[in-house]
Amino acid sequence: MASPSPITFSACSSASSSSASLYSIPPDSDSVSDDSFSSAAAGFFTPLEDPAPVAEVPSVYHLSFNQDYGCFVAGLDNGFRIYNADPFKALFRRDMDSSSSPSSSSSRGGIGLVAMLFRCNVLCFVGGGTEPLYPANKVMIWDDHLSRCFGELSFRSEVRNVRIRRDKIIVVLAQKIFVYNFVDLRLVHQIETALNSKGICEVSHTSSPMVLACPGLQKGQIRIENYGSKRTKFVMAHDSRLACMSMTQDGRLLATASTKGTLVRVFNALDGSLLQEVRRGADRAEIYSLAFSSDAHWLAVSSDKGTIHVFSLKVDSGSLATLTNDRSQVVAAQNPSNGLGISSLSILKGVLPKYFSSEWSVAQFRLPEGSQYLVGFGQQKNTVIIIGLNGSFYKCEFDPAKGGEMTQLEHHNYLSADNFLKPGETFTKTM
Repeated sequence: MASPSPITFSACSSASSSSASLYSIPPDSDSVSDDSFSSAAAGFFTPLEDPAPVAEVPSVYHLSFNQDYGCFVAGLDNGFRIYNADPFKALFRRDMDSSSSPSSSSSRGGIGLVAMLFRCNVLCFVGGGTEPLYPANKVMIWDDHLSRCFGELSFRSEVRNVRIRRDKIIVVLAQKIFVYNFVDLRLVHQIETALNSKGICEVSHTSSPMVLACPGLQKGQIRIENYGSKRTKFVMAHDSRLACMSMTQDGRLLATASTKGTLVRVFNALDGSLLQEVRRGADRAEIYSLAFSSDAHWLAVSSDKGTIHVFSLKVDSGSLATLTNDRSQVVAAQNPSNGLGISSLSILKGVLPKYFSSEWSVAQFRLPEGSQYLVGFGQQKNTVIIIGLNGSFYKCEFDPAKGGEMTQLEHHNYLSADNFLKPGETFTKTM
């Protein structure tokens, strides 16, 4: 069996990776800006001169938020579309076909995976669907300001996921992870994992050096790479295989779920200690996504049960530096009578079964079953953003004191949005 090691990197144009200019989408006036690109040009994407009309609703192959939940991107059977998350606004649409990839034999442009870098013009693509624009074993690095790719990474097996930082590109295969420098695409690290068909991998985005978390070599094990201290930590997180994980932007907190889908565990990513355990439910479920709020006070969970849960976190990332490995400090800080999802029977831990002493969600929002939903947090306090592969978009608000059912604030079908930029228009800070 051939090793899934990287084969080639090649420049796709006269522009090299180090010379690619970064432009930013100025955020909506109600959104949080990414100050790292605040001095970039106001224009982000250059719209097509004559965008082809959409004759039918496209199929969604991939859906993901950017690093701060400010935008989300949909990989479609004919290109990709980018939207502002809060408030909802259609930002940019690019229809792609074989003219975008001369080597493609497809007449359409199926994008099976697309990763954004905050709000800048650089994206990573992997082809997908019945008529993929690019092979499934290649990562194409696209500069939309130039409307062309400036590099590619080729492998001997299918790419399962891609994560981007300003200084690194991380490519996830079924049993290996490759870390590259962004500036020159030089391979700097290889990691072997257990079978990882979902491409589970999380990285910090505001910390430097990077913190990376991925499956270890054993079932239910997580591996945490701290590139600052140059230390590797292995933690047995679950009895079953990992199904999902999420990390705070600063790389201090890590949330994981297993294929059972009943419990979510929150770890200190700096030392691997278990900080908190919350319960989604009693029956098995497939966890689709986990998301930390920007202040690390809340954790949102989506699953195939059609219910979004929001949990209260007792330890935020800012206090981790003073914590020891003694979990009793965290337990002692919990108030069993605060009404925020902790069972009133928690004082009987060790007497009653673990199920009764679990911490339950503060707030919930119920969705139609049958579609996959991803969850993030809105720019407004106590708001949750939900996006689905079926084209649905929801913005909800939860009451941190009373809890219970969330209030729906917005609902859109993002696939039917048609107010994208017109030819010749550019993004402005007044949008």
